[in-house]
Amino acid sequence: MNGLNKPSILAAALFFLGLSLAGPGKSGQKASLITLAWQDNFLTIHHPSIPGGKIETWYLEAYCRPESTNRVWNKTLIGHKTKLIDISDDKTQLRLRCTLEDGVTVDHVIRAIANGVSFELIATNKTSEVSQAHWAQPCTRVGPFTGTGPSETENKYAYLAKSFIFQDSDDKPDFMPTSDWSLKARYTPGQVWCPNHVPRADVNPRPLHPKPPHLGLIGCVSKDDKWILALAWEPYQELFQGVIRCLHSDFRIGGLAPGESKRIRGRIYLMPNDFPSLLASYRRDFLEHTR
Repeated sequence: MNGLNKPSILAAALFFLGLSLAGPGKSGQKASLITLAWQDNFLTIHHPSIPGGKIETWYLEAYCRPESTNRVWNKTLIGHKTKLIDISDDKTQLRLRCTLEDGVTVDHVIRAIANGVSFELIATNKTSEVSQAHWAQPCTRVGPFTGTGPSETENKYAYLAKSFIFQDSDDKPDFMPTSDWSLKARYTPGQVWCPNHVPRADVNPRPLHPKPPHLGLIGCVSKDDKWILALAWEPYQELFQGVIRCLHSDFRIGGLAPGESKRIRGRIYLMPNDFPSLLASYRRDFLEHTR
């Protein structure tokens, strides 16, 4: 569904250029109080009103091969390097380029918008070989935001009580640990939710929840209960409660044929604690997830 044929590489390049020139948002949204920074492989979202004042995401932690669920992790990884291309003067837009060791490039346009941050990606394989890059991991650290950081508690998993997915319905968040919590896997602890469109053999080798998620949305509530942080991508590979006070919505690439390009988009929602408003924004931005 997301693949483009060989002549589309030029179109993809023009699309990427257009994104970089388009301004702060597709519909003229302004960035509000959010600003961005990227350094040493960490994307930082600054907002003066949230607990901790910022959200940090390891961007990106990893690019991954398929058949990952039951394999040693270092055999899943595809090495990559990320470079900052530019950042706007007002720090509301930046561009990155990831270069994978198999020759694939992934161009990122990241923007501060009214209710969080938007991501527009183009993954391109200009080589003559098939790329096994099937998915990637942005790792969002939520300890300070939820009031469960290392300076506040020694319990590395205290943030679970503040964290949610939509496991059983699309209008009520399920806080963690959810029902049917899985405990067994090659590596423990953690929890992975695999959607129906992704092979269960191709996700993180952490405990795999027996149910697919009802929505492709994962997040948490702030320490003061005034804010929601939530993550979503299209296409997405998995939702993951991690092991370093982190949450993941990991995006899907699905491999790339020689000369092929694919577009990927994502959101980090950072908004007042109002679940109906969060769901309204999510349904607008990700119609594919609610069909």
